[in-house]
Amino acid sequence: MLLTFDTATPRVTAALHDGERVVASADADVAMRHGEQLAPLIEKVLADAGADRFDVTAVGVGVGPGPFTGLRVGLVTARTLGHVLQVPVYGVCTLDVLAAQAVGTGEVAEPFLVATDARRKEVYLASYDAEGNRVEGPVVVKPAAAATDALVVGEGADLYPEHFARTAGPRRPSAAWMAVAITEELVGLLDPEPLYLRRPDAEAPGARKPVS
Repeated sequence: MLLTFDTATPRVTAALHDGERVVASADADVAMRHGEQLAPLIEKVLADAGADRFDVTAVGVGVGPGPFTGLRVGLVTARTLGHVLQVPVYGVCTLDVLAAQAVGTGEVAEPFLVATDARRKEVYLASYDAEGNRVEGPVVVKPAAAATDALVVGEGADLYPEHFARTAGPRRPSAAWMAVAITEELVGLLDPEPLYLRRPDAEAPGARKPVS
């Protein structure tokens, strides 16, 4: 049983794959509540499949790129489950999952880009060939600097249509497709470490300045 989940975007998504097919999946799209939503979603997909956490033999988790807080929720949960259950934990680039879904559903059959919301009026961006293999990126850029006539998958295309005119495929990642992509070796596997691309917004305060 492969348990997968992603918290790199406003969507929290979880799924369970039994080695042959996805047997349960669930999504939640309430922004800024990753910590409250992930555990119940995991419990839901396990219950829907008639399984419990001790049936899990591997964990797959989206490593981003994405905001610090959301990524931390998913990665800490993945590492904790891996440690408690003594099972391997596989990291997957979230943009690669969107690319795999776009190609796997037949919505894309040419080289394309994946763009997701990076906040601060920027996008996370990577380029792919027609088979869904990543050829460049991911990077964080201003949409105007990445304006293109190429096909664009992901929520970034909806946010900045003036720069990304041609759109297709999924907007936010699916843990079900992550499970398929891992099982069918459609994506590269990474260590379960966060792919931030820039410093987190919340940082520990520096040393206090002396009073003069």
